[in-house]
Amino acid sequence: MPLHVPPAPAPALRSVLTALSSPTAVREARTPSLLRAQGPATPELPLPVHVLDRVTAEGVSATRLAGWRFLIRCGDRAVAAAETMLTPDGWAFSRFFEGPYITSTERALRQAEAMPQPYQPRLLSVPSLYMLTLWLHEDCSADGAVGHPAATDLLVPLAPAPPGIAAHRPHRVAELLPVLTHRVAPTRLLGSPA
Repeated sequence: MPLHVPPAPAPALRSVLTALSSPTAVREARTPSLLRAQGPATPELPLPVHVLDRVTAEGVSATRLAGWRFLIRCGDRAVAAAETMLTPDGWAFSRFFEGPYITSTERALRQAEAMPQPYQPRLLSVPSLYMLTLWLHEDCSADGAVGHPAATDLLVPLAPAPPGIAAHRPHRVAELLPVLTHRVAPTRLLGSPA
């Protein structure tokens, strides 16, 4: 089934296009693959990046929109990514970067396209675990900038995933949140009050 990619805010896309056309922004990005890219580089597949701030004992998640991520394609492959962030003046370019999450995101998106059910792709970051997942939201008509993971949504951990969590294995939110809750819960020190 095709994925229903939510539209990015026009100012976010414009900020990425402006950065791509700036030799200074590209040169200072420290992304060798973007510097070596032959031909035009284009931003594609805008994905809202949500951050999982906390998970309650009941399994309810608190997320917030942190920005939009665009894969930067040159020729037939993504060579980098660009992120935007919301500022008091609106959407602004944040940074270019490269690394394993670029190819892992592409792989997870291809995997999601082969699923029988349509989904709206988003990214969900779990900073306390240094974890990034492809969040496949079941409501394809939802505003990609808002909402929380539903129990029946899928989370696909991207590589590198934390130890004990398999990368590229889809998990229902209802199955993975309890694991994350256990992992991010602070451990009580010996001798500390209960």
